[in-house]
Amino acid sequence: MSGRSKLATVLAISALVAAPTATASAASAAEPEGPALAKKLAKKVTVEGVNRHLIALQRIGDRNGGTRAALTPGYDASVDYVAGKLRDEGFIVSTPTFDFDIQVADAKLARVDGVSYEALVMTASPQTPVGGVTGPLRVVPEDANTGCEASDFAGQDFTGSVALIRRGGCTFEQKHLNAFAAGAVAVLVSNNVAGPLSNVTLTNPGKIPTGGVSQADGTTLATKAGSAITVDMRYHLETRTQRNVIAQTRTGRTNNVVMAGSHLDSVEVGPGINDNGSGSAALLETALQLGSRPKIDNAIRFAWWGAEERGLIGSREYVRSLSFDQQLDIALYLNFDMVASPNAAYFIYDGDNSDGVGAPAGPYGSAQIEKAFADYFVAKGVPTEGSDFTGRSDYGEFIAQGIPAGGLFTGAEGVKTAAQAAKWGGTAGVAYDPCYHSKCDNLGNLDRVALGRNAGAIAFVTAAYGVSTEDVNGVPPREDRAEVRSSAALMKAEVHDDHSHDAVA
Repeated sequence: MSGRSKLATVLAISALVAAPTATASAASAAEPEGPALAKKLAKKVTVEGVNRHLIALQRIGDRNGGTRAALTPGYDASVDYVAGKLRDEGFIVSTPTFDFDIQVADAKLARVDGVSYEALVMTASPQTPVGGVTGPLRVVPEDANTGCEASDFAGQDFTGSVALIRRGGCTFEQKHLNAFAAGAVAVLVSNNVAGPLSNVTLTNPGKIPTGGVSQADGTTLATKAGSAITVDMRYHLETRTQRNVIAQTRTGRTNNVVMAGSHLDSVEVGPGINDNGSGSAALLETALQLGSRPKIDNAIRFAWWGAEERGLIGSREYVRSLSFDQQLDIALYLNFDMVASPNAAYFIYDGDNSDGVGAPAGPYGSAQIEKAFADYFVAKGVPTEGSDFTGRSDYGEFIAQGIPAGGLFTGAEGVKTAAQAAKWGGTAGVAYDPCYHSKCDNLGNLDRVALGRNAGAIAFVTAAYGVSTEDVNGVPPREDRAEVRSSAALMKAEVHDDHSHDAVA
């Protein structure tokens, strides 16, 4: 973590109570010091209030084929729900549209021994040639981190092969890069929960064609190890239009805006109540309890992003649509994507790269944002860990444009370690969210203690930056600016008096 700053002092610890395994009410007993608005808002944003929005999102999914994915009626209904609540509260609300290309499948199969299985190409994967690619099927031995290490590919000849890898333990990108390094010409990742593996991404442009198959098909294909398999995954692009939701307070300066966002869409196979109903609902309740006319120095702009699950598209297109001056108006960005995972971790984005993992530090100010969240949790007696800026969520384009960023995350398909289970509770050797990107990501897929803690942190830090962003970008709060002006006026008067005395003398 970075050194102390002015906002960090504002957020200083008042007590170390509430053990990590305490109930939600006990965990909220500690009172972090900070602006009165931040303390008041953190108390008003309750897990009960957030949960009501989650119930609404679940019912929206249920009424629309079990999904709230972009380009579905379930997503449109989610937009209308969030925008309607905000308009009722008096916010300035817009639902700007953006265009993007989608992959429409021309071929999606893996064929072995005359039987075809559905293989859905991942976003950012290269396509196969017409007719596909053929090679021996090699199965990576399955464990909690299948395909996540180069050593997983030892003992078999993967040259010219199609690698079959079970999902879990690390990103799809890492699995496919290891398979590519071992010599594979294509990769099939099989789901680790029931259902197809669809609407997922490699994050960065892939090296070899990579697709997903269902859990059941993956289990069957594993029995075909060594057989010749043909993978044919091709698509063409078509343009679609989708909406974000943007809401801003009617108070606060508009050239030093505090921005906070969550993606609103789910994946196609489920309602996405943890991913990312949890972040969206916590952010919505924060906005509603804050109100549209709070007493703040800096306007607060809330965003609910569309098509995140298709490659961070809504946030990327929004940031790119802003002129340089409009981007300068954004003091910082806070991101909340999955804040109630059932086997929860307490991750804060590693703004200063103190963990030394993966991506470098975020733009100046990101370290201070990380510390603001960390100080809040220290006051609550909840230990935290850093989470790398992997580029897998909506902070990506903000960072790319030099805007400081931070936020919270309770974990996705990564596996909880024994040390983390000892620290936070839960189960070691199991994913933070076993229902990640699956049909079972519903109202039963939540840790409501984690939800309550994170909702309090979201409310507190967002409101605190509404009062002052001085530690992030040097812009002081109103009372400090007034004090500086008063001191300057007094000094000017004293200088004038000195000159007057000199003239008389």
